[in-house]
Amino acid sequence: MKFGIHAGPQDIPMQDLIRLWKTADENGFHWVSVWDHFYANPLRSRADPCFEAVSTMAGLAAHTRKVRVGCLVFCALFRSPGMLAKAAVTIDHLSGGRAEIGIGAGWYEEEFRDFGYGFPPLGQRLDQLEEALTIIRSLWRDEETNFKGRYYDLQGAVCAPKPVNPGMRIWIGGRGKSRTPRLAATYGDGYNLPYVSPETAAHRFAAMRRECEKRGRDPAEVETSVNLGFYLGDRQPDVPADGCITGSVQQAIDRIGAYQDLGVQGLNIAFRPPVDWDGLSLFVDEVMSAFR
Repeated sequence: MKFGIHAGPQDIPMQDLIRLWKTADENGFHWVSVWDHFYANPLRSRADPCFEAVSTMAGLAAHTRKVRVGCLVFCALFRSPGMLAKAAVTIDHLSGGRAEIGIGAGWYEEEFRDFGYGFPPLGQRLDQLEEALTIIRSLWRDEETNFKGRYYDLQGAVCAPKPVNPGMRIWIGGRGKSRTPRLAATYGDGYNLPYVSPETAAHRFAAMRRECEKRGRDPAEVETSVNLGFYLGDRQPDVPADGCITGSVQQAIDRIGAYQDLGVQGLNIAFRPPVDWDGLSLFVDEVMSAFR
């Protein structure tokens, strides 16, 4: 099991985020990611602080040396695919080839509308996501990108330099029942499920494997991970409990073991501020060590 930390840049001072990133880097974590929002969520006040994701991910790259550096997930509609592809390559060079990005269709209506993106129906957002995925993969891998779709038109676009890692991964993130597994099978190097029970994870990953088989693709080419809210001990979760780590050390070990039994390869603990530093230390010393 590859352990990661997923920490949204909201309701938290930057110095605490940096401390969290360095803690992960120094204690055997494989992965650290941010998320992509303009408002903190759940939305209590629009005045609650929330940092932007691309620049925060660049800071994550600069303040770490070992962990994989990611975002789960960038909203495809917030930036042009060319801009996102170039930003990701820049971060990959800053990190020495440790960058990976997740991309999704977005869901947070208030930030869409307030920042001028409207709020297209889900089907349209997924269509736009699919075009963006096609373009980003081409920009990273092809000498020249020519694409004309409903939402984007690129003619003769060149992405230079290419990523340090020629196979820089794209993760597909989301809990959708049908189209998301299909997108993961078609475009994804990884498939991440946020805050789901082992039962739901089993269904979604099975759907992805079926979609891979339809396309003649080896499902083993798509790495799998889940994000779980982190509430070790007595702290009460503010997301559905079946998508969280709660209770004692042994309960956490048992919970993670259920995902491992499904073949899930990565598990990211997700923090809502304030960071439970004591709980994190306990997780490193007694939970992660049980899986080494």
